[in-house]
Amino acid sequence: MLEVKGNPSPEPVPETGLSIAEAARRTGVSTHTLRYYERAGLVVTPVDRTPGGRRRYHRLDLEWIKICTRLRATGMPIRGIRRYAELVAAGRGNEDERLHLLESHRDRVLQEIAALQKNLELIDHKIDVYQGRLAAGDADRLWAPNSRGAGVGGHLEQSRAE
Repeated sequence: MLEVKGNPSPEPVPETGLSIAEAARRTGVSTHTLRYYERAGLVVTPVDRTPGGRRRYHRLDLEWIKICTRLRATGMPIRGIRRYAELVAAGRGNEDERLHLLESHRDRVLQEIAALQKNLELIDHKIDVYQGRLAAGDADRLWAPNSRGAGVGGHLEQSRAE
């Protein structure tokens, strides 16, 4: 069973499915992306087709697209998503491998979040410095690399990896 937290689309999906344009609208990805996901082997079941060959997307398709787009948004390479899709499509018996793949990806995401947090700390520090100098009325004392004599006499911004 495909388990997705939350409903990708609050609107019900008709039994006949959705056109590619409607699926794109509901999932927030382009029709080009939907076609690419199919060509790249990122889908877990073949996308249904009308007798005329037009794609028809069903609720599970939309839920899987949500998973793919979230994995991609968190930096999982296409080959990783493809491998995960292959494992899911293969069915029971490979849950340990799926779990390992997702845990490894989560570890990478957590490392990226930690790095972003450190970068945010520097940005917050810089904001505090500027707010403090502007409030004190001495923002002109902040270091400016193109100014002659700037920074002389200890007037550099309060340093923390400036």
